[in-house]
Amino acid sequence: MTNTPDPREELIEHLPAMRAFAMSLTRNPATADDLVQDTIVKAWSNFDRFKPGTNLRAWLFTILRNTYYSLYRKRRREVEDPEGQMAGAMSEKPAHDGHLVMTDFREAFAQLSDEQREVLILVGAEGFSYEDAAEMCGCAVGTVKSRTNRARKRLAELMHLDEDEGLDMTDAATLAVVQGNPAA
Repeated sequence: MTNTPDPREELIEHLPAMRAFAMSLTRNPATADDLVQDTIVKAWSNFDRFKPGTNLRAWLFTILRNTYYSLYRKRRREVEDPEGQMAGAMSEKPAHDGHLVMTDFREAFAQLSDEQREVLILVGAEGFSYEDAAEMCGCAVGTVKSRTNRARKRLAELMHLDEDEGLDMTDAATLAVVQGNPAA
């Protein structure tokens, strides 16, 4: 019976060479250390596949190299987004939320007076200035501003919205009606 040493005991001898190889691949000490650690974990969990009497160092370097290239390919497909801005721009609210808010909006909008609905459509949704809306309605600019302000407040009240609460709606025109950014 041959007395072959346990390859697990030889592992430590190869750590400096593995780290040097990892540094040559990554050019970053922290990444190299992580790569060596990943290699050790993979080797340790797969020692049953190692053939005693073969070159342990070559086996470890092969695992390290394959791990590096797997991570490299994975990172090439990833986009750095530390602030989460790109992920936020890519997210989409569920359609049913917008549908529910839109239904609430339509019900509340229907409860407004004709004059209030009219100015909200003209100033909010269509983007007319107060002056243009006043001319179309045949009244003073101050009257249009007053109606618009009262209509927005009433609409927010009917929809149970606080003054500082934002609306996540799918319809930009509806959002303009409620929030009010007229082209004055």
